[in-house]
Amino acid sequence: MADSSRAARTAASRSHGIRATGRRRKGPTRRRRALTITLCALVSCVLLAGAGLGFVYYQLNGNLKGVDIDAALGADRPDDVDNGSMDILVLGSDSRAGDNAKYGSDGGGARSDTAMVVHVYKGHKKASVVSIPRDTLISRPSCTKGGQQTPPAQHVMFNTAYEVGGPACAVKTVESMSGIRMDHFVEVDFSGFKKLITALGGVDITTTKPIHDPDSHLDLEPGTHKLDGEQALGLVRTRHGVPGGDGSDLGRIQLQQTFIKALMDQFKQLGVLSNPAKLYDIGNTATRAITTDTKLNSVNALVGLAKSVGGIGSDHINMATLPVTYDPQDPNRVLPLEAANKQVWKALRQDRAIPKSALKDSAGDKGGTSNYVR
Repeated sequence: MADSSRAARTAASRSHGIRATGRRRKGPTRRRRALTITLCALVSCVLLAGAGLGFVYYQLNGNLKGVDIDAALGADRPDDVDNGSMDILVLGSDSRAGDNAKYGSDGGGARSDTAMVVHVYKGHKKASVVSIPRDTLISRPSCTKGGQQTPPAQHVMFNTAYEVGGPACAVKTVESMSGIRMDHFVEVDFSGFKKLITALGGVDITTTKPIHDPDSHLDLEPGTHKLDGEQALGLVRTRHGVPGGDGSDLGRIQLQQTFIKALMDQFKQLGVLSNPAKLYDIGNTATRAITTDTKLNSVNALVGLAKSVGGIGSDHINMATLPVTYDPQDPNRVLPLEAANKQVWKALRQDRAIPKSALKDSAGDKGGTSNYVR
């Protein structure tokens, strides 16, 4: 098992109805604009800040929460391939417990609102990120939570794995889909994301179309805006707020890409690594916001991760959505393109680049908001 890992420092490309303000670098091609995650931005902030957090190790360690995935899953897992690569499952939880209650009822169980597999290649100079749409209909393995076993199920949404079995079941489901053992797990919830944006001082974006979604507490006219934590959360959650969007998770994923780029660009411009007070505020917020596996739930481990992958730039990160097609019986669900999925997972198992042929027929880059790219 590699000790250090990884890169969620990923800049998404052009927007789908919004764009990041300020100087822009040349973005990846449309086919590569498949990053589904807001979480990527959060984890990146933890890692980037981590390099300067040595002086507050012990103060921040107590903020972190850990889940012992190895103990929960036992030996019934893919082989632990020690080839220098690393795989991390990053999840966003949509629990409505505690501070999240204002966002509605979850029916008594949280689900994984956002999910991605980050594969860091041998040498830790490049990475691939594969987003798994929450609405993907999959075969879920049996899972145990609190001593109670849930039997396997067919044709159920991917995000139900977290609901019935928590992080361990989400990891087990991804491992059964991919045949790849996850080395680490990272999770954040709604309130944690919102608090991080607030600690950063908000994020600047420019909307090219009106975005109105009362369910996501979002009301933006065309123009430039500094989004506070609540507005930022609304933007990355909205399914129906963009005119012309298809209301699916794929459309929301495209909006998230642009927001992540704006967030990452702004973080770099803040100069927090030379500002101890700001660095501590962000580190304190970020470490309170995340839950990790027990091998990663210390500031020391996060700093090691940051140092290991610090040289990976956005031009060395390949982003892809798991190849899917819309379910003809329900346009709000997507079905895996099995042959293409096998190509994606095989490539990562063998520590190779994801072949473009595996992504060409996927609906992952066609979530309905691409008409507003500028």
